[in-house]
Amino acid sequence: MTPFTGITSLRATSTRESATRPALSHPPLNTLQSFLFVAPILLFSVIAHEYAHGYAAFRQGDPTAYQLGRLTWNPIRHIDPFMTILLPVMLWIVSHGQVILGGAKPVPVNPRNYRNFKRGDIIVSLAGVSANLVISLGCAAAIALVGLVGRYVTPLDDTVAILQVMLTYGVWINLVLIAFNLIPIPPLDGSHVMKYLLPPAWSLRYQALSRYGIIVLVVLLYFGGPFFSFWMQPAMHVSDFLLRAVDPFMMPNAQQWAPR
Repeated sequence: MTPFTGITSLRATSTRESATRPALSHPPLNTLQSFLFVAPILLFSVIAHEYAHGYAAFRQGDPTAYQLGRLTWNPIRHIDPFMTILLPVMLWIVSHGQVILGGAKPVPVNPRNYRNFKRGDIIVSLAGVSANLVISLGCAAAIALVGLVGRYVTPLDDTVAILQVMLTYGVWINLVLIAFNLIPIPPLDGSHVMKYLLPPAWSLRYQALSRYGIIVLVVLLYFGGPFFSFWMQPAMHVSDFLLRAVDPFMMPNAQQWAPR
Protein backbone atom coordinates (compact mmCIF):
# COMPACT_ATOMS: atom_id res chain seq x y z
CA MET A 1 0.00 0.00 0.00
CA THR A 2 1.43 3.34 -0.98
CA PRO A 3 0.09 6.50 0.65
CA PHE A 4 0.22 9.88 -1.07
CA THR A 5 0.79 13.01 0.89
CA GLY A 6 -1.52 15.99 0.88
CA ILE A 7 0.82 18.24 2.79
CA THR A 8 0.99 21.93 2.20
CA SER A 9 3.22 24.56 3.71
CA LEU A 10 2.61 28.25 3.36
CA ARG A 11 5.00 30.96 4.46
CA ALA A 12 3.51 34.40 4.31
CA THR A 13 5.64 37.18 2.91
CA SER A 14 5.17 39.54 0.03
CA THR A 15 6.31 38.29 -3.35
CA ARG A 16 6.12 41.78 -4.81
CA GLU A 17 8.32 43.26 -2.11
CA SER A 18 11.09 40.76 -2.62
CA ALA A 19 11.41 38.10 -5.28
CA THR A 20 14.12 36.39 -3.28
CA ARG A 21 11.95 35.55 -0.27
CA PRO A 22 10.54 32.02 -0.03
CA ALA A 23 7.10 32.69 0.04
CA LEU A 24 3.89 34.04 -0.29
CA SER A 25 1.74 37.00 0.29
CA HIS A 26 0.21 38.11 3.52
CA PRO A 27 -2.86 40.36 3.65
CA PRO A 28 -3.32 43.14 6.18
CA LEU A 29 -5.55 41.08 8.46
CA ASN A 30 -5.22 39.84 11.98
CA THR A 31 -4.33 36.21 12.57
CA LEU A 32 -7.86 34.96 13.25
CA GLN A 33 -9.31 36.64 10.16
CA SER A 34 -6.52 35.32 7.97
CA PHE A 35 -6.95 31.80 9.31
CA LEU A 36 -10.71 31.91 8.69
CA PHE A 37 -10.08 32.92 5.09
CA VAL A 38 -7.42 30.26 4.54
CA ALA A 39 -8.80 27.25 6.45
CA PRO A 40 -11.84 26.36 4.28
CA ILE A 41 -9.88 26.71 1.04
CA LEU A 42 -6.93 24.74 2.39
CA LEU A 43 -9.19 21.95 3.66
CA PHE A 44 -11.06 21.67 0.36
CA SER A 45 -7.83 21.75 -1.65
CA VAL A 46 -6.05 18.96 0.24
CA ILE A 47 -9.20 16.82 0.21
CA ALA A 48 -9.56 17.33 -3.55
CA HIS A 49 -5.89 16.40 -3.93
CA GLU A 50 -6.39 13.10 -2.10
CA TYR A 51 -9.72 12.35 -3.78
CA ALA A 52 -8.03 12.78 -7.17
CA HIS A 53 -5.38 10.22 -6.20
CA GLY A 54 -8.07 7.73 -5.18
CA TYR A 55 -10.21 8.32 -8.26
CA ALA A 56 -7.23 8.03 -10.62
CA ALA A 57 -6.20 4.79 -8.91
CA PHE A 58 -9.76 3.46 -9.31
CA ARG A 59 -9.68 4.30 -13.02
CA GLN A 60 -6.34 2.51 -13.33
CA GLY A 61 -7.78 -0.67 -11.83
CA ASP A 62 -7.17 -0.27 -8.10
CA PRO A 63 -10.38 -0.25 -5.99
CA THR A 64 -8.59 0.10 -2.64
CA ALA A 65 -9.67 3.68 -1.89
CA TYR A 66 -13.25 2.92 -2.97
CA GLN A 67 -13.46 -0.23 -0.85
CA LEU A 68 -12.20 1.64 2.21
CA GLY A 69 -14.74 4.42 1.77
CA ARG A 70 -12.17 7.05 0.84
CA LEU A 71 -13.52 7.78 -2.63
CA THR A 72 -15.88 10.39 -1.23
CA TRP A 73 -16.13 14.17 -0.83
CA ASN A 74 -17.23 13.75 2.78
CA PRO A 75 -14.50 15.72 4.62
CA ILE A 76 -14.84 13.59 7.74
CA ARG A 77 -13.45 10.60 5.85
CA HIS A 78 -10.32 12.56 4.91
CA ILE A 79 -9.60 14.48 8.10
CA ASP A 80 -6.69 13.39 10.24
CA PRO A 81 -7.07 14.86 13.77
CA PHE A 82 -3.42 15.83 14.02
CA MET A 83 -2.35 16.64 10.43
CA THR A 84 -5.58 18.35 9.37
CA ILE A 85 -6.61 20.17 12.55
CA LEU A 86 -4.11 20.36 15.40
CA LEU A 87 -0.89 20.88 13.44
CA PRO A 88 -2.13 23.74 11.21
CA VAL A 89 -3.73 25.55 14.15
CA MET A 90 -0.66 25.18 16.37
CA LEU A 91 1.77 26.33 13.69
CA TRP A 92 -0.45 29.26 12.73
CA ILE A 93 -0.60 30.42 16.36
CA VAL A 94 3.06 29.82 17.18
CA SER A 95 4.27 31.55 13.99
CA HIS A 96 1.80 34.44 14.36
CA GLY A 97 0.16 33.58 11.06
CA GLN A 98 3.37 33.19 9.09
CA VAL A 99 3.42 29.40 8.59
CA ILE A 100 0.75 26.79 8.10
CA LEU A 101 1.53 23.12 7.57
CA GLY A 102 -1.07 20.41 7.27
CA GLY A 103 -2.65 17.78 5.11
CA ALA A 104 -5.50 15.37 4.58
CA LYS A 105 -5.31 11.72 5.51
CA PRO A 106 -3.39 9.99 2.68
CA VAL A 107 -5.54 7.91 0.34
CA PRO A 108 -4.39 4.26 0.32
CA VAL A 109 -3.69 2.70 -3.05
CA ASN A 110 -2.22 -0.60 -4.18
CA PRO A 111 -0.10 -0.12 -7.33
CA ARG A 112 -0.07 -3.88 -7.93
CA ASN A 113 -3.68 -3.55 -9.06
CA TYR A 114 -2.88 -1.09 -11.85
CA ARG A 115 -3.44 -2.45 -15.33
CA ASN A 116 -0.09 -0.94 -16.32
CA PHE A 117 2.13 -0.45 -13.29
CA LYS A 118 4.40 2.34 -14.53
CA ARG A 119 1.74 4.32 -16.39
CA GLY A 120 -0.73 3.88 -13.54
CA ASP A 121 1.79 5.00 -10.93
CA ILE A 122 2.62 8.18 -12.86
CA ILE A 123 -1.04 9.00 -13.58
CA VAL A 124 -2.09 8.48 -9.96
CA SER A 125 0.89 10.45 -8.69
CA LEU A 126 0.10 13.46 -10.89
CA ALA A 127 -3.66 13.32 -10.34
CA GLY A 128 -3.49 15.29 -7.10
CA VAL A 129 -1.56 18.24 -8.52
CA SER A 130 -3.76 18.16 -11.63
CA ALA A 131 -6.79 18.61 -9.38
CA ASN A 132 -5.08 21.53 -7.66
CA LEU A 133 -4.39 23.14 -11.04
CA VAL A 134 -8.06 22.86 -12.01
CA ILE A 135 -9.10 24.38 -8.67
CA SER A 136 -6.63 27.25 -9.06
CA LEU A 137 -7.88 28.11 -12.55
CA GLY A 138 -11.47 27.68 -11.41
CA CYS A 139 -10.94 30.07 -8.50
CA ALA A 140 -9.50 32.69 -10.86
CA ALA A 141 -12.51 32.39 -13.16
CA ALA A 142 -14.88 32.55 -10.18
CA ILE A 143 -13.25 35.79 -8.98
CA ALA A 144 -14.26 37.43 -12.25
CA LEU A 145 -17.73 35.89 -12.23
CA VAL A 146 -18.69 36.93 -8.69
CA GLY A 147 -17.11 40.34 -9.33
CA LEU A 148 -19.55 40.89 -12.19
CA VAL A 149 -22.40 39.87 -9.90
CA GLY A 150 -21.22 42.32 -7.25
CA ARG A 151 -21.19 45.20 -9.72
CA TYR A 152 -24.81 44.69 -10.70
CA VAL A 153 -26.19 43.59 -7.31
CA THR A 154 -24.80 46.25 -4.98
CA PRO A 155 -26.36 44.88 -1.73
CA LEU A 156 -24.01 41.90 -2.14
CA ASP A 157 -20.84 44.02 -2.17
CA ASP A 158 -19.46 42.76 1.14
CA THR A 159 -20.42 39.14 0.52
CA VAL A 160 -18.81 39.21 -2.91
CA ALA A 161 -15.65 40.81 -1.46
CA ILE A 162 -15.32 38.02 1.13
CA LEU A 163 -15.83 35.35 -1.54
CA GLN A 164 -13.21 36.99 -3.74
CA VAL A 165 -10.66 37.05 -0.93
CA MET A 166 -11.23 33.34 -0.29
CA LEU A 167 -11.01 32.60 -4.01
CA THR A 168 -7.78 34.59 -4.22
CA TYR A 169 -6.35 32.37 -1.52
CA GLY A 170 -7.64 29.43 -3.58
CA VAL A 171 -5.55 30.49 -6.57
CA TRP A 172 -2.49 30.96 -4.41
CA ILE A 173 -2.79 27.92 -2.14
CA ASN A 174 -3.41 25.44 -4.94
CA LEU A 175 -0.42 26.61 -6.95
CA VAL A 176 1.71 26.26 -3.83
CA LEU A 177 0.29 22.77 -3.31
CA ILE A 178 1.33 21.87 -6.85
CA ALA A 179 4.88 23.14 -6.38
CA PHE A 180 5.26 21.62 -2.93
CA ASN A 181 3.97 18.18 -3.89
CA LEU A 182 6.22 18.09 -6.96
CA ILE A 183 9.36 18.42 -4.84
CA PRO A 184 11.18 15.17 -5.69
CA ILE A 185 11.57 14.03 -2.09
CA PRO A 186 9.91 10.70 -1.23
CA PRO A 187 7.06 10.24 -0.50
CA LEU A 188 5.84 13.44 -2.21
CA ASP A 189 4.18 13.04 -5.62
CA GLY A 190 7.19 14.30 -7.55
CA SER A 191 9.24 11.37 -6.31
CA HIS A 192 6.87 8.90 -8.01
CA VAL A 193 7.87 10.42 -11.35
CA MET A 194 11.53 11.01 -10.54
CA LYS A 195 12.11 7.34 -9.69
CA TYR A 196 11.40 6.38 -13.31
CA LEU A 197 13.99 8.84 -14.57
CA LEU A 198 16.80 7.19 -12.60
CA PRO A 199 18.76 4.02 -13.36
CA PRO A 200 17.16 0.99 -11.60
CA ALA A 201 19.83 0.70 -8.88
CA TRP A 202 19.65 4.42 -8.08
CA SER A 203 15.87 4.29 -8.16
CA LEU A 204 15.74 1.65 -5.43
CA ARG A 205 18.03 3.65 -3.16
CA TYR A 206 16.08 6.80 -3.93
CA GLN A 207 12.76 5.18 -2.96
CA ALA A 208 14.31 3.94 0.29
CA LEU A 209 14.64 7.58 1.34
CA SER A 210 10.87 7.70 1.90
CA ARG A 211 11.34 6.60 5.52
CA TYR A 212 13.25 9.83 6.13
CA GLY A 213 11.27 12.02 3.75
CA ILE A 214 9.13 13.83 6.30
CA ILE A 215 12.22 14.65 8.40
CA VAL A 216 13.97 16.05 5.33
CA LEU A 217 10.92 18.15 4.47
CA VAL A 218 10.62 19.58 7.97
CA VAL A 219 14.31 20.51 7.94
CA LEU A 220 13.89 22.16 4.53
CA LEU A 221 10.84 24.10 5.71
CA TYR A 222 12.82 25.77 8.47
CA PHE A 223 16.32 25.97 7.03
CA GLY A 224 15.84 25.73 3.27
CA GLY A 225 14.69 29.28 2.55
CA PRO A 226 16.82 29.77 -0.60
CA PHE A 227 15.70 26.40 -1.98
CA PHE A 228 12.01 27.16 -1.44
CA SER A 229 12.46 30.65 -2.84
CA PHE A 230 13.83 29.13 -6.05
CA TRP A 231 11.40 26.20 -6.21
CA MET A 232 8.27 28.28 -5.59
CA GLN A 233 9.07 31.00 -8.13
CA PRO A 234 7.12 29.40 -11.03
CA ALA A 235 4.04 29.01 -8.80
CA MET A 236 4.37 32.61 -7.65
CA HIS A 237 4.68 33.91 -11.20
CA VAL A 238 1.61 31.96 -12.34
CA SER A 239 -0.32 33.12 -9.29
CA ASP A 240 0.67 36.72 -9.95
CA PHE A 241 -0.35 36.39 -13.61
CA LEU A 242 -3.77 34.94 -12.79
CA LEU A 243 -4.52 37.47 -10.06
CA ARG A 244 -3.45 40.39 -12.25
CA ALA A 245 -5.75 39.08 -15.01
CA VAL A 246 -8.79 39.16 -12.73
CA ASP A 247 -7.79 42.28 -10.79
CA PRO A 248 -10.23 44.53 -12.75
CA PHE A 249 -13.09 42.40 -11.39
CA MET A 250 -12.07 42.71 -7.72
CA MET A 251 -14.36 44.61 -5.39
CA PRO A 252 -12.70 47.55 -3.54
CA ASN A 253 -12.82 45.78 -0.16
CA ALA A 254 -11.43 42.58 -1.62
CA GLN A 255 -8.51 44.44 -3.21
CA GLN A 256 -7.25 45.64 0.16
CA TRP A 257 -7.70 42.25 1.86
CA ALA A 258 -6.58 39.82 -0.82
CA PRO A 259 -3.02 38.42 -0.81
CA ARG A 260 -0.61 40.09 -3.19
